[in-house]
Amino acid sequence: MSKMNHANRIPRAKGIDMAAFYTPKECKRKAQHIVFSAENERIVEEFITILDMKEKFREHDVSIPNKVVMFGPPGTGKTLTASYLAQRLELPLVMVRLDALIHSHLGETGSNVRKLFEYARLNPCVLFLDEFDAIGRTRESNDEVKEMARVVNTLLQCMDEFEGDSILVAATNLETQLDHAIWRRFDTKMTYTMPDEGSRRLYISKLVGSFEQESRLEDYICERLAGCSYADVEQIVLKAKRKAIIGSSALHKQLISDAYEEYRPRVMQG
Repeated sequence: MSKMNHANRIPRAKGIDMAAFYTPKECKRKAQHIVFSAENERIVEEFITILDMKEKFREHDVSIPNKVVMFGPPGTGKTLTASYLAQRLELPLVMVRLDALIHSHLGETGSNVRKLFEYARLNPCVLFLDEFDAIGRTRESNDEVKEMARVVNTLLQCMDEFEGDSILVAATNLETQLDHAIWRRFDTKMTYTMPDEGSRRLYISKLVGSFEQESRLEDYICERLAGCSYADVEQIVLKAKRKAIIGSSALHKQLISDAYEEYRPRVMQG
């Protein structure tokens, strides 16, 4: 099915698309530089292995995981993980921002939630719910508590009934504020942190690739970008590459420094 046909069948809210659709090929390109922590790599590989052995698990009457929640600071690889899973499972990625799903008429929000899960039931995909706390935490903080409680109950019901060949992936930066009942519905949980030196160095090496560079530049970049998220590292290296291409030069320290000062990342101390 074409991208347009998929997009037309995904519900809309507030006059804008609630979801973006990506093919497995597009996901492969997006996730080509992903770097996992050792624990998250183990979780992902085990998750994929289980899905490849569905029949054996069914023989033993052991449930198959199909719901993943990822939590941690922005820019640490949660969205890339959803793309990576879609690529490895050869499923399209349907990316939804839940803050875009919430309608001023809350009854429509619950309806939108049901339509999304119905879409995933009929169309095997990785259903990625970004900003998941937009619904999961509003039951206690929204002025219209009762109405939002109904939305959360709808979400819980949809999660309980979620089956078939689709995978549900949710991401949040505010895991402590998620409703406990929702939290319990996820069979797989992944923690994301800012990259340590080893992870940062590996990611920088992937980003720089075969681009012409001065000696020991990657050591300098790794030190200069300490405390940056993966997303910040990517943007700074890409900005420096553009400067090198414009100036017909190799990648060098001054370009990295200039890109850093222009981008002005929010660095995590300590």
